[in-house]
Amino acid sequence: MTNVIPEAGNLPVTFTSFVGRRRETAEIRRLLDTGRLLTLTGAGGAGKTRLALEVAAMSWNAFADGVWLVDLAPVHNPEAVAATAAAALGVPDSGVRPVVEQVAGYLARRQVMLVLDNCEHLIEACADLATALLSAAPGLRILATSRHTLSVTGEHVFSVPPLCPEDAVKLLRDRGTAIQPAFRITDANRHWAARLCADLDRMPLAIELAASRLRVLSMEQVAVRLEDRFALLTGGSRTAPVRHRTLRGVIDWSWDLCTPAERLLWNRLSVFAGGFSLDAAEEVCVGDGIAASEVLDLLDGLVTQSVVLTTESEGLPRYWLLESIRQYGWERLAESGEAESLQLRHRDFFLALAERVDSHWNGADQVGSLSRLRVEHANLLAALDLDADPQGRLALVAALRFHWCKGGFLTEGRRQFDRAFEVAPEPTPARSRALLVAAWLALIQGDMGTAGRWLAEADALGRQLAEPAVNAVVRGLRGLSAYYLGHVDQAIPLYEEAVAALTALGIENEAAYYLLALAIARSRGGHPDAAETCRQVLAAAEVKGERSGRAQMLLRRGVDAWTRGDREEARTLNRAALESVRGFNDYATTALLLELLAWINASAGDHHRAALLLGSAGALWRDAGTGVNAFGPDMAGHHARCEAEVVRALGPARHDKTLAEGSGRDTPARAIAYALETGTQQAPPPPAAMHTLTRRERQVAALVAKGMTNPQIAKELVLSPRTADRHVENILTKLGYNRRLQIATWWAAHEVPTS
Repeated sequence: MTNVIPEAGNLPVTFTSFVGRRRETAEIRRLLDTGRLLTLTGAGGAGKTRLALEVAAMSWNAFADGVWLVDLAPVHNPEAVAATAAAALGVPDSGVRPVVEQVAGYLARRQVMLVLDNCEHLIEACADLATALLSAAPGLRILATSRHTLSVTGEHVFSVPPLCPEDAVKLLRDRGTAIQPAFRITDANRHWAARLCADLDRMPLAIELAASRLRVLSMEQVAVRLEDRFALLTGGSRTAPVRHRTLRGVIDWSWDLCTPAERLLWNRLSVFAGGFSLDAAEEVCVGDGIAASEVLDLLDGLVTQSVVLTTESEGLPRYWLLESIRQYGWERLAESGEAESLQLRHRDFFLALAERVDSHWNGADQVGSLSRLRVEHANLLAALDLDADPQGRLALVAALRFHWCKGGFLTEGRRQFDRAFEVAPEPTPARSRALLVAAWLALIQGDMGTAGRWLAEADALGRQLAEPAVNAVVRGLRGLSAYYLGHVDQAIPLYEEAVAALTALGIENEAAYYLLALAIARSRGGHPDAAETCRQVLAAAEVKGERSGRAQMLLRRGVDAWTRGDREEARTLNRAALESVRGFNDYATTALLLELLAWINASAGDHHRAALLLGSAGALWRDAGTGVNAFGPDMAGHHARCEAEVVRALGPARHDKTLAEGSGRDTPARAIAYALETGTQQAPPPPAAMHTLTRRERQVAALVAKGMTNPQIAKELVLSPRTADRHVENILTKLGYNRRLQIATWWAAHEVPTS
């Protein structure tokens, strides 16, 4: 349900206005200023999520590294809470350390607000996560929503009240006008509006559901019919809280007023976790009362009635149900006896999606494919939780290999393979394929022992089941193992055997992966056929529009060009690789490309820019949980020599300051944007330029160099936001710059005094 903006956060796009709650938003922001963990509590339907998202959106400028939503509603396993937070933040998962440690390390140097939404069914896991992250990250604020408190030290609690009478009527008017443009609250119906809102306990969700009836009923009719409905409820449970009974009554009424086909779709949509797309609904929810051609109209009807909500995620239209609505539909679905068959349809849809991505990986839509799988992560995990078909689970976990390895979910992938192998030990083709993918994950994580055991089992299964393709891939992966261990001469013949065998079997896509690996190994090993193999790989990538492998190939060629002294060729290849890897959120490849660009700049005498690039690469390595040394002694040696040269040229103090400045570009998106700058920017003004700045302007420039936003600068120096804005504009004008980054670079280079 999120539209990811990597540099700003991932708050969802909202299509309805936020009404009222001025006192509540002011108080919540005050509490967040004084404490670092605030939990909004209240009954289901009280508006906790919407209030939290509104406060988060209002706070965006105060957090330099963004405001991020972690939706926990679709998460049922407490062990997955930290991984869900990591996925929301885009933390690179190296799979080497526990996920919570990776997230804590990632946030340790960042200024972030984290919204943990729907914590009530995972209280202990959320409490543990909040404690670990807040202990590690001084710049972190957590805003949680839950029906219960987290009960951890330092937690502030805000109980979300019902809307005040005035705001409740405003919400009813707003939603009524959206559904029926001619709708008005007048002197004639104002009494009924107030009465209706009071009967609904002024609960936002209940009011929104009731407002959907104003399309066909008058205000009085809606109020009277709801009163009749609540009268019937008095025969039900008297132990349930009043607001719970009120909400249940409104949802019951909404369900009763739907057509039979709309009810059926509502029930079936509850099988989705974390939202769904139109094509998923049209595939999973059809049959036995719903034709595929009817889904769109039925869905539109449920949207009109506020049962289904709309948003965007990764630029794609998406639908979702509030958790109270989804749980209601799931109860109805379970009563109907359709739950298991719908879960199987759900699993089959996402297995088909994963297999399409897998089979077309070498094409032009790699970034789009990863985005789609990332959006569907909660649904993928739900599909993998299906116990009815262990062989299907093996097939799905293997088909998701690029989601695990390229999408940044190594730890989750390993966990899913362990579960799948445990419940499906039979020697089947699905197990042999899963063993191959699991071994790949283990190799990436550096777990050579486990990878070796899985490859041995896969090799034996391939022979037992007469699957020569399995044995060919085993050879290729053993080549990868040798390469990672630094035995390039052993890797090359294994890659050659894999390519030959897979090509002979007509499995061209799989052969392409090992041809790429062979080209890189031959290039690194100085093989006489290296240039021709690289040319072959790049030609195929150009034809297909493939980008991930192309970036790796260009990187290797760039290193070779730089090593033989062809600086301009190396720069051209590096730039092409950066363009190719853009959008992948690939920390390691981006860091390697920044390393190469730093070496190129240092050898050209631009030591300041080289230091900035090394600082950025260092930040990426830190968050990726690895370093340049992991990529062989030749890369480590180039790095060491470059850094020593930069220190000599700049001096230790200036080197350290510039490195720290560069480390602010700590995501692939930021790093690539900087690296792709043409290098023709204005030279920094000389130190004498400091004398054109006032003392206050020098103080502001120093805070800009620390990465502070204008609102943060205003707070630090006790200025109005408008005054801080004016100071920054004056600095830009006096220095002849047009970007804040240029101020920071100049200040760091010249160690400008602030007094």
